[in-house]
Amino acid sequence: MDDEVFDDYDRELELALYKEYRDVVSQFQYVIETERRFYLANEVNVVRRDTEHDFYFEISMTDVWVWDIYRADRFVKAVRVLTFKDVNVEELQRRDFHLPEELSLDN
Repeated sequence: MDDEVFDDYDRELELALYKEYRDVVSQFQYVIETERRFYLANEVNVVRRDTEHDFYFEISMTDVWVWDIYRADRFVKAVRVLTFKDVNVEELQRRDFHLPEELSLDN
């Protein structure tokens, strides 16, 4: 197969994932970013765990949607992540959910 066919397929998957995100984001309270994944969740808890020479973060989330093109089911009951990298947690507000008309994909 041609590389362009694979590129087109990946672009279609990415667009479908973005559309799904846009449709479900209003159902969630938090956006969580780690070095490997992007999550939407309704409950999140981040705990710093200290070790002898370092520390890491333990992130527990419930009622979760996972940004991952290749997952068959992106809705997950609970997720636990352990990471040494940065974690970003943002609380969403209802007014954040409106896309400007010029960015709409529903033309």
